[in-house]
Amino acid sequence: MSDWDVIVVGAGNAALAAAVSAREQGAGRVLALEKAPRALRGGNTHYSGGLLRIAFDRPDDLRPLVPDAEREVPGFYAGVEPYPHRLFMADLLRVTDGRTDPELAELLIGRSHDTACWMARQGIEMEPAVSLSAVKVGDTYKWSPGAVIRARHEGVGLSAMWFKIAERQGVEVRYDTAAERLLLDRSGRVTGVAARGPNGLEELSARAVVLGCGGFEANPEWRARYLGRPWDHAKVRGTRYNTGDGLRMAMEVGALPHGQWTGCHSTPIDADAPPHGDRKLTDKTNRLSYPYGVLVNTRGQRFFDEGEDFQFYTYAKLGGIILGEPGGVAYQIFDAKVAHLLEGRYKTGHPLVADSLEKLVAQLTLDRDACMTTLEAYNKAATNGTFDPTVHDGLAARLSLPKSNWAQRLDAPPFVAYPVTGGITFTFGRLRVDDHARVMSTSWAPIPGLYACGEMVGGLFHTNYPGGTGLMSGAVFGRLAGSRAAGD
Repeated sequence: MSDWDVIVVGAGNAALAAAVSAREQGAGRVLALEKAPRALRGGNTHYSGGLLRIAFDRPDDLRPLVPDAEREVPGFYAGVEPYPHRLFMADLLRVTDGRTDPELAELLIGRSHDTACWMARQGIEMEPAVSLSAVKVGDTYKWSPGAVIRARHEGVGLSAMWFKIAERQGVEVRYDTAAERLLLDRSGRVTGVAARGPNGLEELSARAVVLGCGGFEANPEWRARYLGRPWDHAKVRGTRYNTGDGLRMAMEVGALPHGQWTGCHSTPIDADAPPHGDRKLTDKTNRLSYPYGVLVNTRGQRFFDEGEDFQFYTYAKLGGIILGEPGGVAYQIFDAKVAHLLEGRYKTGHPLVADSLEKLVAQLTLDRDACMTTLEAYNKAATNGTFDPTVHDGLAARLSLPKSNWAQRLDAPPFVAYPVTGGITFTFGRLRVDDHARVMSTSWAPIPGLYACGEMVGGLFHTNYPGGTGLMSGAVFGRLAGSRAAGD
């Protein structure tokens, strides 16, 4: 008899969704292995903004998720536009250049609303994502498409709620315990894991194993191997414990790699952010209001169309672009006209401030003459028109590198500049799973007894991703993996 019915490796959003789902579907003994100590538990989930991208046909479809939304945000539903399956799919296809795995994308999108409702029934509380994606127009909040709902108290709250739910459901969590290899029987079935914990090495048997322990974003050697320079010295936005253990163990038993192994989710963050995620700051080092300003590198040049799209469709690739610029640092420059639009996370930074562009640029560590030339050319090219941060307003600066939307002149003091770099969040090189979340082998057959979820599921994201899709994917495939593992 096995020690456990299901062992889940990891303890973030996806892993705990899998553990709770396994218990719900009849698994009597479920164990979650958390590599981190209790004080640093929760994987990348703890460091996230808690945003959940959900497909829905009518604003009222969100009521089961945020029953108190009208009280918390008066007029909430009046500002919410439907985000049906077709728009979610169109966004995912657009930002991944059509490379998303169609079967997995259908699973993610088709089950997103039902899974969010399942999370709510389990006890995951949600709230309007006001500070992340809302823009107030008159008395109404307008929302970036699909980016409407987040877990209450963001990733910190989501992680804490999952641990409470897991405890209530009878899931055992072992801390300071790292899974090191998968156990196999003579038939090639996965029968458990060998783990290293406080009491040394131990073999733990199980009827099924779910891998939900993240990618290799915190492993500088793997970043250098698969992502190349300058990723080996990138700052890690989240947990320091995601070093690719699950990927290594799975591939050692013949799992099929899948997805973009040269790609990752990387966002603009405060240039002074710590080398790994800060438990108190969590995602507050993010700097995502760049569509309303101008972005320059240390050569004093623009290098990215700041107004290409809403930030939730460009931020996950922009961090890597910044990291590839000289010194891996850039500056976001704003004037007073957009100060009210800067998301709340900017309050954790220390901007450079001046009452003229010349005095501001004089404070920056860059080619100042070139920067002034760049800003003057931008101001000259910015066209007259109506600025509207809630839509693609077409207010463009027509330069060799255009700013396609939201291109207002920088002409209202005080002017501010925020130094930023690229912080890595998670990697896109993962494993191939089927529509039951079973890990596939290099023979294109399921590996018996082995499932994966969260950042282990390859093929969904390439180069970029729509904000909020990661946590939603984690919950969808975590729920699926746990359910299937329970019946194994």
